[in-house]
Amino acid sequence: MSGSLSPTLLFALGLFAALWLLAGLWAVGRGIAMQRRSAFVAGQTERLASLVEASPYLPVIVRSDWRIEASERLGRWLGISRGPRNFDELRGLDSGLDPEGHDALRQAILGAQRGAKPFMLSLKPQGGSRTIVIHGAAAPQAVGGPGSVLLWLSDATDGQQALAQARSERDEAMGAFEALSGLIEAAPFPMWFRDTSLGLALVNRAYVRAVEAKSAAAVIEARIELCEPVAGVSAGEAAEQARLAGAAQMRTIPVTIEGERRIMRVVDVPLAPEGGRVIGIAGYAIDVQELESERGAHRRFADTQRELLDRLSAAVAQFGPDQGLVFANQPFRRLFALEPEDVGEARPLARLLDAWRDSGRTPEVRDFPEWRQAHVDWFASTGAVEEDWLLRDGTHLHVVAQPTPDGGLLLIAEDRTEQVQLASTRDTLLRVRTATFDNLFEAIAVFAPDGRLHLWNQRFRRLWGVDEPTLAAHPRVDVLMGGLADRLSKPNQISIVQEVIRAATLERTQRAGEIRFADGRHFDFASIPLPDGNALLIMLDVSDSRRMESALRERNEALEAADKVKTAFLSRMSYELRTPLTSIGGFGEMLQAGYAGKLADQQQVYVDAIMDSVAVLGRQIDNVLDLAQGEAGTLAIERAAVDVRTLLDQALADVKPLADAEKIELVGNMSATLGSIDGDAPRLSRLVAGLLDNAVRFTAPARKTGGRVLLHADGDARGVDIIVSDNGPGMPEAAAAVAKGEQAGTATGGIGLALARQLVAAHGGTMEVLSEKGQGTMVRISLPRGA
Repeated sequence: MSGSLSPTLLFALGLFAALWLLAGLWAVGRGIAMQRRSAFVAGQTERLASLVEASPYLPVIVRSDWRIEASERLGRWLGISRGPRNFDELRGLDSGLDPEGHDALRQAILGAQRGAKPFMLSLKPQGGSRTIVIHGAAAPQAVGGPGSVLLWLSDATDGQQALAQARSERDEAMGAFEALSGLIEAAPFPMWFRDTSLGLALVNRAYVRAVEAKSAAAVIEARIELCEPVAGVSAGEAAEQARLAGAAQMRTIPVTIEGERRIMRVVDVPLAPEGGRVIGIAGYAIDVQELESERGAHRRFADTQRELLDRLSAAVAQFGPDQGLVFANQPFRRLFALEPEDVGEARPLARLLDAWRDSGRTPEVRDFPEWRQAHVDWFASTGAVEEDWLLRDGTHLHVVAQPTPDGGLLLIAEDRTEQVQLASTRDTLLRVRTATFDNLFEAIAVFAPDGRLHLWNQRFRRLWGVDEPTLAAHPRVDVLMGGLADRLSKPNQISIVQEVIRAATLERTQRAGEIRFADGRHFDFASIPLPDGNALLIMLDVSDSRRMESALRERNEALEAADKVKTAFLSRMSYELRTPLTSIGGFGEMLQAGYAGKLADQQQVYVDAIMDSVAVLGRQIDNVLDLAQGEAGTLAIERAAVDVRTLLDQALADVKPLADAEKIELVGNMSATLGSIDGDAPRLSRLVAGLLDNAVRFTAPARKTGGRVLLHADGDARGVDIIVSDNGPGMPEAAAAVAKGEQAGTATGGIGLALARQLVAAHGGTMEVLSEKGQGTMVRISLPRGA
């Protein structure tokens, strides 16, 4: 058994041999099938190649290394002598693709290689009229390998060209539609589309956000409308109105956007291709809340601006882009006599210029049509234009035309008649001022705040001996005066002039001084601050005044010396007269008393006469002394309480004998309110007695009968008024002298009036004398109660 094979091994060998046999049979069968398939594929390939060759399309493979696999037909289509094997061979000088087409094809192939993006190009080879349409896309891996591009070329010279064009237009339209769809979807405002049933068919994201929905589908399914009914018109009804009208319908309504109330402009647009049946209603809503707010604010601003323009003094008018008058303020209407219809009808500027010419509101020109056209052209000017118009009635207008950004025109007219007149008046005043300055007796110069000479007159120039060009250079005061010091008798005094000018310009204080020139002339000068900041220097020649002052001073000294001599003489003479008069009075009183024995009647009359004369002479001496002291300012008043009624009664009693002797009626009229005053009783008694005595003595010669002297007195809380009047001949010269505070002559009783005036003044009172020739004299004395 060991030398023979076992049954198991024999079975395994038999099975293995069977398997090999079966494998051989399968391989033979497979080989036969593959041979048959290969023959089929070869035949099929030949048939496909024939079909491709016969097809109007030509396949071209462009590999990644830019080698080309294509039939010889490619060379014939491109007008190339042999079939191209490289991409660069597609371009020739007079055949093949032109540089632009070659480069466009290269860029398209690159795009297909990099992004696997199909493309289509329409190219025309050079030297022929053939049009080749190229469809390109990335080639399958089995065809050309990685980076290869398969091109299908077709000769579209006839119908294919139109088809390619249509396809290109279709692609462009689809691209535009996609872009438009993307634009609508990305629009920030709600947009929608309604189908023929006016139901929502399309909404964008802004619509979905506005109605706070989850999605566009939810909006369409739930038919959520953006606009609620307004004035009974729903959104669907508004769309129906747009469809019936066949035109876009717009309305501005409040809409709730994302929970906030906004003003929206809603537009419904019927869509009808080429005027056909309406296929739907497109709509959109634009938020105009800010626009309406700004429009309202602009309207309020325009109204406020027009109210402001009406308050201006300048005439302002506004013209629109159509050259029609839009607005004119009240001054403009008054100035150009505009009627309300001129603004209401928006009359153009050209017509207004014609009307203004007829009414004399335009200047007189030689060629008015040309002038009018030039002013109508203001609308097209690039900047403001200014003109001056002189009207027939003498009105001067300054006109400014400013084009506005909207193509309109702003016209401003200012009446400068008064300014022109003022300018003319100013020029006249300047000439008058110059002439006045040059003819003044004073030397005048005006210095600016910086110390420079501003104005001067000819007397100033001649005074200092400076030539005109030097002054015309407007030198500073220190430079000017520094060169004029030698004109003065004391050159260092020039600094005084500089200091005075500096004080007026900087410190704004007025200063004065005096200088003496080397030729002996004297000048008073002063610097006066002017309201405009300048300083006025005035120099007055006082040489003659100084000489007259010196002469008057010498004369005054002589008069003062003479007055002192007179006062001393009067005092001495009064003393010398009073001493013997006292002796005479003393001896007369002794004779009256009988110390020398009893006197006979005739002797007694003589002694009484002597005593009367002594009393009169004593009073005259007292008057002379008081008058002298009053003029010297040394009159002493001894004040005490004086009963006015008693004083006046005594004065009447003292003058009564003289009045009776002269047959003059003496009347006293005293009020019960006289009371007392604070004064010097003896002097007041002499004052009243002297006035009564003068009145009696001046009335007696003129009135042989009917002479009358009245003493009237009245009092109040402030003081006492005493009036002495007569019906004598009057003394106007004395009255005038006393009214002026002067001393009248003795021929008119002047010593009494002068003394009365001094006594009244010494008591703090006033004295008034009224006298008319032939009518009499009245003396009124007012004395205060206290000192």
